[in-house]
Amino acid sequence: MRTVAEHQAIVAGLISAPASRRVPLADAAGRVLAEDLRAARPLPAFDNSAMDGYAVLAADIATAQASQPVPLPVAADIPAGRVDGPALKPGTAHRIMTGAPMPEGADTVVQLEATDGGTDTVTVLESRSPGTHVRRAGEDVEAGEVVLTAGTRLGPAQLGLLAALGEPEVSVVPPLKVLVLSTGSELVEPGKPLLHGQIHESNGVMLAVAIRQAGAEAEQFHFVADDVAEFHSALDSRLAQVDLVVTSGGVSAGAYEVVKDALTGQGIEFVKVAMQPGMPQGAGMFSGVPVVTLPGNPVSALVSFEVFLRPALRAAMGFGDAARPVVQAPLTESLQSPAGRRQFRRGFLDRVSGKVRPIGPPGSHFLRWLAASDCLIDLDEEITELAAGAPVPVWILD
Repeated sequence: MRTVAEHQAIVAGLISAPASRRVPLADAAGRVLAEDLRAARPLPAFDNSAMDGYAVLAADIATAQASQPVPLPVAADIPAGRVDGPALKPGTAHRIMTGAPMPEGADTVVQLEATDGGTDTVTVLESRSPGTHVRRAGEDVEAGEVVLTAGTRLGPAQLGLLAALGEPEVSVVPPLKVLVLSTGSELVEPGKPLLHGQIHESNGVMLAVAIRQAGAEAEQFHFVADDVAEFHSALDSRLAQVDLVVTSGGVSAGAYEVVKDALTGQGIEFVKVAMQPGMPQGAGMFSGVPVVTLPGNPVSALVSFEVFLRPALRAAMGFGDAARPVVQAPLTESLQSPAGRRQFRRGFLDRVSGKVRPIGPPGSHFLRWLAASDCLIDLDEEITELAAGAPVPVWILD
């Protein structure tokens, strides 16, 4: 059997980074910057006022104090956005608003609260040093400076910076496009009645949502019966539009394993991985497109996605946090694990005590317990039994 680490490396090696793309800032949220970004202009672009108040020469108000105020005629108003403000003459003041350009000749701003607020003549009650309340051009960003490096994830602050620098678009690593195929003649769409022997299909929506949460795009294909010709037809019709195909079901050792029957000898290798749940796996290239085949039991499918696909997808799209955070936590109870298998048990991590509680049986059909968990307990293949209190690696899920 292949080890978990070996299969992780094989899956990661199949998935390549998509070509970078320039997109509007509004469409770049959550994406990863594809290249270093240099500022085309300084920020601020000009000297401007940091306060509502009066632009003056500091020397003209050097003696100002409450008991000896300095009156100055107000020669002009400079609201934010004015582009034709006159120069300041010595012995005068310009009323100025926050963000408005400093007039030529002024070297400081007296905030409104340190004056009487006059409009024709202002009485200044306090002195100020040169440069007080003045935002200098380029003091935040200098023209030509690298402001964001490749690999930066673009959030509100980063996109706000780019907008302030006048960038309408940005080059990002776009999301990978993933086709999700659920196979099995027994599958019925949720909401439709079941006949005896049929089940409602759950893997498609589960994997599609997981793929989108990982930062990729997912297209769900409903549903592929256990028929090789139908499977090939479904696959061939979509291959040109996707970067990756993910299937669930049809990869075990029994009869009617449609994925295995259709793709064996077609570039896809089907193997057993020494893990529980999720032993039957497959991966390879089909008609130039990566294909990863997951087992059909819901818990096996989602655990396999977490172990193999999620980190590979995120790494290919440039996310620095490709792997789930892992912490060491003591068990609240003893656990057994099969020899030679790396077992991933569902768990709940108590953030107060720091202890992890196993949830539910280890079987791959106990989906309820996966829905109730917030972590996976990672038990090495050499472990067969652990006592309560033993520290274990815990994968923190969303």
